[in-house]
Amino acid sequence: MSMVTVNNLHVRYGAVHAVRGISFEIPKGEVFGFIGPNGAGKSSTIRVLATLQREFQGTVQISGIDVFRHPDVVREKIGYMPDFFGVYEDLTSREYLHFFAAAYRLPRDVRQRTVADVLELTDLTHKIDAPVDSLSRGMKQRLALARVLLHDPDVLLLDEPASGLDPRARIEVRELLKAMQEMGKTILISSHILHELAQLCTRIGIIEQGQLVAEGSLSDIFRQLSLQRVVHVQLVGPLNGIVEQIRGIPGVESLDEHTDRLAIRLQEHETAVEDLHAALVSLGARIRMFQPEAMDMETAFMKLTEGKTA
Repeated sequence: MSMVTVNNLHVRYGAVHAVRGISFEIPKGEVFGFIGPNGAGKSSTIRVLATLQREFQGTVQISGIDVFRHPDVVREKIGYMPDFFGVYEDLTSREYLHFFAAAYRLPRDVRQRTVADVLELTDLTHKIDAPVDSLSRGMKQRLALARVLLHDPDVLLLDEPASGLDPRARIEVRELLKAMQEMGKTILISSHILHELAQLCTRIGIIEQGQLVAEGSLSDIFRQLSLQRVVHVQLVGPLNGIVEQIRGIPGVESLDEHTDRLAIRLQEHETAVEDLHAALVSLGARIRMFQPEAMDMETAFMKLTEGKTA
């Protein structure tokens, strides 16, 4: 089931055509990474999904519900976290969350338990009575995530949730997002921290000048670009000419012999990594280590985009 459906979306701000006919779907339980240069149309698309941008063309649905026709119903299904944190100097974390729990119309008798649960999930229980304004940026981001979880939404819309965070805080937010995915949440996340998206997302969409230039799993995008992946292999026992046979496997662009391993440069659009492993076994190779390098999202991003804005 598609939890998010965007079909031929256009957004204009006067003479600026910010989003130009993009379409994509996010199935239930997936994490969709939305990446692109500043001004590419990411935030405009997310604002439409969050029911905050009423002027648009196209069809946009959350959990099968039309965003334009039924915004109030959609808001009950989503948790939206913008790329900035509102200023609440006079509230504690407890008061902040109770305020939003009341706004979400949670019954009084369940609010305290719900607030305690989301604070525990985001590891902020010890800050329950701390003034919001005294929290570090990382803690504020986690508090914002706690806030969007209060009404147990099906879909999370997160606009640059790790922006401006130090490395430790980014890791904490990433682990929290993984926990949300394990809870079955469907997540759309925009970010400029590309390598972290590669670790977290099941699929990505790359947008530039308001158009989706690529969409799919990272492996799919690499196949579209005919980019190469390096696979490190350690074999046991005598090679007996097996290296030359490996060079003959379709898709093997080159093979470098190192002291402790072979580095195989593979064209994945010809042979998948899994098929390479099967081919090595069929050649009689005894494999001690088989380690594909992580996909380099920066390479795909730079190849697909030119840094232009709408």
